[in-house]
Amino acid sequence: MPNEPEAGTAGTGAGSTPARPRIEVTAAVVERDGAFLLTRRLDGTHLEGYWEFPGGKRHGGESLRECLVREIREELDADVAVGDKMLATSHDYPERTVDLHFFRCTLLTEPRPVLGQEMRWVRREELAAYPLPPADDELVKLLTA
Repeated sequence: MPNEPEAGTAGTGAGSTPARPRIEVTAAVVERDGAFLLTRRLDGTHLEGYWEFPGGKRHGGESLRECLVREIREELDADVAVGDKMLATSHDYPERTVDLHFFRCTLLTEPRPVLGQEMRWVRREELAAYPLPPADDELVKLLTA
């Protein structure tokens, strides 16, 4: 069943919900000419169909910056310079908790989606019209304030 706890996880007491897996994720905030780079999550993935700032899960032993460089290379065949962290936030989804780190990034090469995902440059004033994951809400407010 999808909401069954993983082996070895336990709740925190009577009537509590099981512990959710915790995932650490990085995301690139790339702005060009007043528009931000977004990609659309593929079918069959967590949050499929949502638009997002590109990035992904951190592997063990990787720094957050190394993770972001690797993810952009894997997903968009592009190189990035990772700048300052803009925001760190956490969000509890029913099946997992996501710790999300957003970094300002500059593209060093042109991106091209290599996993079959859609990619768009979205103007600041249009960001709120795109379905983005709930974990991105705080960033969108920051960017559109």
